[in-house]
Amino acid sequence: MWFPFLPTDRWRMCCPSAKPDEPLVLVATERNARRLTAACPQAREQGLAPGMTPADALARVPGLCVDEADPAADTRLLLRLSDMALRWSPIVQPDPPDGLLIDISGCTHLFGGEDALAADATALLGRHLSVRHTIASTPSAAHALARFPVSAASEEQAIRCLPVAALGLPPEAETALRRAGLKLVGDLADRPTAPLSARFGKQAALALDRLLGRADHRLSPRRPLPALQFARRFAEPIAHVDSVLGAVDGLAMKAARVLEQRHQGGRSFAISLCRSDGEMRELALETGQPTRDPALLQRLLRERVEALSDPLDPGFGFDLIRFAVAATEPLESVQADLQARGKQGEALSALIDRLSVRHGRERIRRLLPVDSHVPERAVRSVPALDDGQAAAWPLPPPGEPPLRPICLLDPPEPIEVLAEVPDAPPRRFRWRGVSHIVTRAEGPERIAAPWWQKASEGRPTRDYYRVEDEAGRRFWLFRRGLHEREAGHPSWFIHGQFA
Repeated sequence: MWFPFLPTDRWRMCCPSAKPDEPLVLVATERNARRLTAACPQAREQGLAPGMTPADALARVPGLCVDEADPAADTRLLLRLSDMALRWSPIVQPDPPDGLLIDISGCTHLFGGEDALAADATALLGRHLSVRHTIASTPSAAHALARFPVSAASEEQAIRCLPVAALGLPPEAETALRRAGLKLVGDLADRPTAPLSARFGKQAALALDRLLGRADHRLSPRRPLPALQFARRFAEPIAHVDSVLGAVDGLAMKAARVLEQRHQGGRSFAISLCRSDGEMRELALETGQPTRDPALLQRLLRERVEALSDPLDPGFGFDLIRFAVAATEPLESVQADLQARGKQGEALSALIDRLSVRHGRERIRRLLPVDSHVPERAVRSVPALDDGQAAAWPLPPPGEPPLRPICLLDPPEPIEVLAEVPDAPPRRFRWRGVSHIVTRAEGPERIAAPWWQKASEGRPTRDYYRVEDEAGRRFWLFRRGLHEREAGHPSWFIHGQFA
């Protein structure tokens, strides 16, 4: 699908007050000069074209409307169109700057055939845009025939009648081909590839082979293809939320049956609700463990809908609903024992799923250990739904207290040492205005700066001690800096408390 006037059509969509028949051009700075980058059909009828200077354009058309080009906005519109095109096929590739490539293989029967699908797509995507479509057997052929329409009895003949400009080569290569008398693709089709590559470059030979279908040219979908996808179309659009949720529940049950047959489960699910006006609403569900339980998915879906800050807006109704399983993982059926062991883990996983759906996956987090001897760097926070693989948490020997507290102070808080012993833990210290007399102490655990970093660069050596006061409270203290070598008078800090 080619949108030949995408920039100017977008400009008119953003400016409803603009006169539809007024000549319009968009300009930008190219190579330190102001040039026309786009011209509407009315402007082209009066001889204006991209590449001209604004002064020449205004001289030819005094009442010309001139505005600044916005390539970023054009790109956003093209991506939005590609998302809308997902209603016809899961394989959609933006073809910048003004086209879409849609692989409709295996999809046409769902829409009444190729012609019906093309008419539906043209009517929906071309509601405010000029659009031209072509159906061909290869992406390169569809791209070329949409931009250079040719009347022929077959696709092969039409391709041979295309001008060499349809190859999309740099201007220098295209000019060289024309000067050599090779003006049509058919003039090149029967020639050997090796001389063509030697004279006009490998890019010319590759473009020709792709256009003729002799070289593979696969699309790169804008979105990754899901492992499983199910869809339901409606003869009449539905607008009631309960009806929408019921349709999604039915698709989830279909997915569950297929997953069960394959002994698989999913952890990421996507629901696409396509409105009759082309707009699309998307809902995403994630679970902490692989699942194929439709009841669980139904609960999570309702939690997700209730948590939406912008409620579902059906407009004139949804006429297509898709349910996709982004990726699958092995999941074997497990028979529950009589004592229902393991239910606690399942309940916790279900709770994490519900909280993450309601409050957002980034707000429900868990901690994973990191292989680092620096306390602040020995842990990282990740979303609870992430399937993070990490080493097990280090455990103290049996019967021994933990080496480090579970909760650390960030940052460590300074303490006032009232009775200090060189190279030993303090006998008495004050923290937050309260004095503590140390009755027991263990240490030190020395943590130095990494070998590639000097202590003078901001990471002096730390000597950690586990201490206990008269009331039985236990603290994790450290002295920062070694006597005389790194600090004249080392300072003391508390980094955490033991339970």
